[in-house]
Amino acid sequence: MAIPVTALYAGILAFILTWLSFKAGMMRGKTGISVGDGGNVSMLEAMRRHANAVEYVPLALILLAALELNGAGSTFLHVLGIVLVISRIAHAIGLKADHIGHPLRAVGAGGTTLVIVVAAGTAVWKSISGMF
Repeated sequence: MAIPVTALYAGILAFILTWLSFKAGMMRGKTGISVGDGGNVSMLEAMRRHANAVEYVPLALILLAALELNGAGSTFLHVLGIVLVISRIAHAIGLKADHIGHPLRAVGAGGTTLVIVVAAGTAVWKSISGMF
């Protein structure tokens, strides 16, 4: 069975992850730091922007795919996907070592958490209620 909605957001998010990886790699080249952050705040920020996305995006996409494979509506899936993409971009922009309260960081973290909780709750609910 095809999962075109999940494929769309997996592709978009792969571009975002690749960009974040590229930025971290460029920072490594610029600073000469091969492993770790070398005490450089900019390197740490670049690493955490990429790592945070790597920590959350796969789980969200697995949940999106599970929902799509089990017949969730495309509008619902697109809403989750759009919120996830916007959230990951916002989080990457708002993640600052010296400003934990940056509003875009909060939007990004909150939006990502919302997508995961809603998708997980829907998956569990539909599974135990036999609605799939």
